[in-house]
Amino acid sequence: MPTLNSLETKSSLDVVCDVCKSASCLIHNNYEVLFNVKSTQVSTVIKCKKGQQFIIEGAPVNGLFFIKTGTVKVFRTGINGREQIVRFAKPCEIIGHRGFGTQEYYSIGAIALQNTELHYFSKEHMQDVLMHNPKFAYEMMLFYANELNRSENKVKSISQMTVRERVIDTLLYIHRKFGDLRGFINLPLSRKEYADYAGTTEEQVIRVFSALKKERLISAKGKKIGINDVNLLKKEISEHNYFLDS
Repeated sequence: MPTLNSLETKSSLDVVCDVCKSASCLIHNNYEVLFNVKSTQVSTVIKCKKGQQFIIEGAPVNGLFFIKTGTVKVFRTGINGREQIVRFAKPCEIIGHRGFGTQEYYSIGAIALQNTELHYFSKEHMQDVLMHNPKFAYEMMLFYANELNRSENKVKSISQMTVRERVIDTLLYIHRKFGDLRGFINLPLSRKEYADYAGTTEEQVIRVFSALKKERLISAKGKKIGINDVNLLKKEISEHNYFLDS
């Protein structure tokens, strides 16, 4: 089982989030309190190689992770040990927050899909920041409320979707989040990973992809998938409000 000591780390006293420049980024908005040089517990930057797991499902919660660079797969284990992908995360997103403050153990696992750098904040540091900074505590409360709203609405929509609609929803979600590169979604995934996010089987994903290719809605080249007409795919699941997850 990998630990923080087994991962390459470095001090981040002078490291800022320089990726998104977004007004909604918690790191940007709260840099001064999160990276307070007067604190004895400052963030560490952890470097993970592609395929390296940095959160073990069921392990004790010891802190939060903010993605600096790279892409991460967040998952949990379902019935009979089957993996269910909860989401894919990119720079300036938080990992491990759902177990923070309420549970003793992580309810999810997380693996780097690319070489990834993470800001790691210990549980003690985060608790201290929250206790002494009302503005940050309020922004975290809004963040959790938004996460809960998305989760509840997604469960409702997914339960009413057919397999084809769930696969299309997955394609649109990944395209919306990561964009495309030279005509293909900028996050190559295996058919199994599509299935694990859509809540179906690899065989069903292959069938749906085959049908979508015949209808010329998508193109494929190995693991790469290209969406030929985003608007036509949107129409197929428009009643389910595909904008819920991003």
